[in-house]
Amino acid sequence: MSQPTAGEHAALGEEPTELKRVMGPKLLLLFIVGDILGTGVYALTGDVAAEVGGAAWAPFIVAFLVALITAFSYLELVTKYPRAAGAALYTHKAFGIHLFTFMVCFTVMCSGITSASTAARAFASNLAVGFGLDETNATLIITVALIFMGLVAAINLRGVGESVKANVFLTLVELSGLLLVILIGFYAAFAGNVDFSRTIVFDDPGDKGAFFAVTAATSLAFFAMVGFEDSVNMAEETHDPVKNFPKMMITGIGITGVIYVLVSLFAVAIVPVGVLAESDTPLVTVVETAAPGIPAGTILPFISMFAVANSALINMLMASRLLYGMAKQNVLPSALGRVGARRQTPWVAILVTTAISFGLIYFVSRDPENDVVAALGGTTALLLLAVFAIVNVCVLVLRRDPIDRKHFVAPTVLPIVGAICCLFLVGPWTGRDVIQYQIAGWLLGIGFVLWILTWITNRLLGQRTGITDIEALNEPEGGVN
Repeated sequence: MSQPTAGEHAALGEEPTELKRVMGPKLLLLFIVGDILGTGVYALTGDVAAEVGGAAWAPFIVAFLVALITAFSYLELVTKYPRAAGAALYTHKAFGIHLFTFMVCFTVMCSGITSASTAARAFASNLAVGFGLDETNATLIITVALIFMGLVAAINLRGVGESVKANVFLTLVELSGLLLVILIGFYAAFAGNVDFSRTIVFDDPGDKGAFFAVTAATSLAFFAMVGFEDSVNMAEETHDPVKNFPKMMITGIGITGVIYVLVSLFAVAIVPVGVLAESDTPLVTVVETAAPGIPAGTILPFISMFAVANSALINMLMASRLLYGMAKQNVLPSALGRVGARRQTPWVAILVTTAISFGLIYFVSRDPENDVVAALGGTTALLLLAVFAIVNVCVLVLRRDPIDRKHFVAPTVLPIVGAICCLFLVGPWTGRDVIQYQIAGWLLGIGFVLWILTWITNRLLGQRTGITDIEALNEPEGGVN
């Protein structure tokens, strides 16, 4: 089949790009679903149930609605500015403040590190269950998590060539684990081994009240819904993004939302909330309880390991490339932009992001009172909710920048509601554990200090500190893979 001509691309609303447009609607849908699926629902279902009891499905529905509203804002911006820099690009176009753009970009980078650290901790727990090790041994779990992150760094240093076809395969594997839980849930329901009456029992052990208990649980459940925003980086490689992105993003979020609600309903109906909340591998507990004679309870930990491993690798790739990109933009120390001569990978950025991940896993795990997965996953949601609030505001600000090309336009009320909801879920009134604010504060503080040090160095050298090419932030220079 012949490729569309330049005129045909223009007629489809496609801007010129050096990248090959290889993604049609089906591949784009699988990419979006694969980006959303992963660590969150595998690791945090029990923590969500601990906040609200049997009504664990409610926070997932709220998280789905907030994600869907925010997705409309991303759709307007990605079809209006189909470039790969995402939230940083929109922030820079809307406000033009270099430090603000940098902090948004650094926040996205930090969310990748905290997400990967969450995945590493979940990987360690699933490995312990899969191989029959003592999952209550904190030293063992921390050690496995650190070794896992070291392996991720080694792969990253070697260089990873990603392809859409590989992503499709990984998505199908991740999806198989969740579909397995749902099928076993239906099997248990037909066998009369479920108690759906538990799913309408609200339990608030913290005495927050129904509203604040659900918002606290939503702040955790939202971690399972993030990932859709990463798909905007594929805009330049998608056929007719103006037409395909809105349909496929909304469909993808809808599919994952239905899967998450079904999983949470069956989880609570099969396993008592107390048992579910105490499990480090809640979905494995669900499968083993519902179908003890089926070897699925042995298989699922390995599927979960695969899912969270993929999530960790993708997030650390993103984080190291963002750090590299910011160094090349002269807003972070230039040493972070060094590239290995042999592998042509940004080795300093990879080592720094890995070291931060090591520190997070170790220091958060030191206190036995901390729920490490909830703390790190909750911090990821906290950071991204702040970014999403800004993106929703950017939509309204950039309405003053009309372009002579068709693009998706979100109903005006949605970015307003989205900004309010995201800001609300960021606040301490949601009942977030204070450790999430501490982690976020330390990470963003590191970014601000590095910016100041770079600004001082540049002043001494007579150079200007500011982003010169916003679209290059997520696009490493040629040769870096």
